[in-house]
Amino acid sequence: MAQLDISGVLAKATSLSADQIKSVLKNPSVSQASSVGDTLGKKDYSSADDLVADLCRELGLDFIKDIPVNDISADLIRDLPINYAKTQGILPYRVEGETIVALTSNPMNSKALDDLRILFSKRIRPLVSTTQRVQDAINRVYEKSTANLSGMDEIDEDEMDLEDPIIDLLEAGEDDAPVIKLVNSLLFRAVKEKASDIHIEPYEKDMVVRYRVDGILFDIFKPPKKLQNAITSRIKVMANLNIAEKRLPQDGRIPLKVGGKDIDIRLSTVPTTFGERLVMRLQDKSSQVRELYQMGFSEDTIRVLDDLIYRSYGILIVTGPTGSGKSTTLYGCVSKLNKPDINILTIEDPVEQRIHGVGQVQVNAKIGLTFASGLRSFLRQDPDIIMVGEIRDLETAELAINSSLTGHLVLSTIHANDAAGAFPRLMDIGCEPFLIATSVLGVLAQRLVRVLCPHCKAPHVATDFDLVTLGITRDQLSGGNICKPIGCEQCGQKGYIGRTLIAEILPITDDIRSLIMQRKDGSSIKKQAIANGMKTFRDHGIQKVLAGITTLEELISNTQMDI
Repeated sequence: MAQLDISGVLAKATSLSADQIKSVLKNPSVSQASSVGDTLGKKDYSSADDLVADLCRELGLDFIKDIPVNDISADLIRDLPINYAKTQGILPYRVEGETIVALTSNPMNSKALDDLRILFSKRIRPLVSTTQRVQDAINRVYEKSTANLSGMDEIDEDEMDLEDPIIDLLEAGEDDAPVIKLVNSLLFRAVKEKASDIHIEPYEKDMVVRYRVDGILFDIFKPPKKLQNAITSRIKVMANLNIAEKRLPQDGRIPLKVGGKDIDIRLSTVPTTFGERLVMRLQDKSSQVRELYQMGFSEDTIRVLDDLIYRSYGILIVTGPTGSGKSTTLYGCVSKLNKPDINILTIEDPVEQRIHGVGQVQVNAKIGLTFASGLRSFLRQDPDIIMVGEIRDLETAELAINSSLTGHLVLSTIHANDAAGAFPRLMDIGCEPFLIATSVLGVLAQRLVRVLCPHCKAPHVATDFDLVTLGITRDQLSGGNICKPIGCEQCGQKGYIGRTLIAEILPITDDIRSLIMQRKDGSSIKKQAIANGMKTFRDHGIQKVLAGITTLEELISNTQMDI
């Protein structure tokens, strides 16, 4: 950042106004011969942090780079609204006797400093940091201090009310109805615990809230039965659904902002004997597209996958159960292929992540925009690569096949249990075997297994049953690192944190193509693929068990013995 525009960097890194920056840089207190701006201009800076730190040093102000958010007491922000803190860029940091140290990105904001002095009846000493660091600290501190679920059993049904949908959960105020606070707390906690789904299930005498974390459902909370209608109505209002319609299933979405994160929630309601059952799928829209090597694929799989996605035409199919990361893998492929000289179009339901430079279309069945109609229009958009979120019917499958045969690379997903099962599935929906054999380049099948908590996992001595399950001898086990889950505070006593991927990839060879033409079943195709050298789910899973990444129990529950 040598020869940098100091005023421009300060405008971006702090909340100082243009006039304030001009005034600061002309401050003559440093020396009689030069201003602060002249002094700073003679130095080289590698980051905005360094510049702001040096400016504070010249002006006699304290600067902090890394803010220890966990050390900030929730008591300090109880009476300070988050909107005010974010707008003014100020946050109480700690108490030092009769002085409050306040984080700020604008130490010249005398109004905000005076407001804090009146609020706390103490002197205020500014501690300066960059705008981004102060805003991140504000989000995280208020996120940490959001009300928990304790005491919700005492909610009085007479106090219930339904307000407009709350987009930013951290903006809930003291005047909000208890049912609004309860729903906000449920959503907030789900985001904090990294749940992928929220289930709200009514029964005869009670109701249960469950979260799916790392693929496993856990009971979280049992709200009073008398709140069932209010909770259901509140969530439906947030999703812009008809709260009067309780006899038919409905689908909607809720855009949320939680602690600075954009969360997209897909809501599904179905009528049951004891009331409407709600399931919400959470998607973090602010997360970055992951590279293929970050997902857990083996080096051999990535090598074959790279060969397939750089073909000029054909279809690559990704298969696996719901929630196994198929869309994440397709996004990784698209991101890898995305270049200025390539035209990529996608049609998805819904668009989960935005990729700059890629034309992404959202399915909208209400106006007739389906996978098939969108794919048909794509062919007039001069695409090089087309991504279809899912092949669900014959029309979409035929259009995808025709697109691949006319010189386009098509990426898509289909529901099947393994890689070989994709071919019978395509035949079941009506595709001709000779079209499948000539258009499909390969099938990638994947699923997720839980990862052992690195803080508490312990070595496990393999039993004879374990060795039989793994298909190896005790001699072959030497050097392996089989571990078992224990449970600790870091993982919430579960023994696991996060999930990783196990996969198998089946490239189309002449042998496989011949079996497809003969309408052979998935079992026959899988046998031939294994004979050709394909590594199965279980093979990849065994590698991760021996590496101490996952457990035998996870491997057994997510795979079956190879034929």
